[in-house]
Amino acid sequence: MTLKERIKELANAEGISLPTLEAELGFGNGTIVKWDKSTPNAEKLNTVAKYFGVTMDYLLNGETEKGLTNKDKRDISKTVNELMEKLDSNDGAPLFYDGEEMDEQTKLLFRNQLNSLVTTVKEINKVKYNPNKNKGEK
Repeated sequence: MTLKERIKELANAEGISLPTLEAELGFGNGTIVKWDKSTPNAEKLNTVAKYFGVTMDYLLNGETEKGLTNKDKRDISKTVNELMEKLDSNDGAPLFYDGEEMDEQTKLLFRNQLNSLVTTVKEINKVKYNPNKNKGEK
């Protein structure tokens, strides 16, 4: 899988298109599509990695941390999306942080931190509840 394909897969999991992603990240139109033929600079690659809560290694090589599968990543993305939808639903007061309503950039940062938290919990639970962890021990 190529870099562009990985990013497109992550964007699809978030329910956004590549042009929408490029706009949200402040990239020019077609920037990510061109990464099939050229390697992006580290700053842009890091921006994409932070947006999705993945490592640059994952974007470049498909390597996941601590044995997370693609299904795990989809589950994490789904959980984060559901939580953010609940927060954004405006069923009550708008989101506030430190006495001020959260702007879109703050919400994005919150989403990234939430993604990191859910990922960490998933990694811990994979070890803690692994049915094979004690096989071979008597």
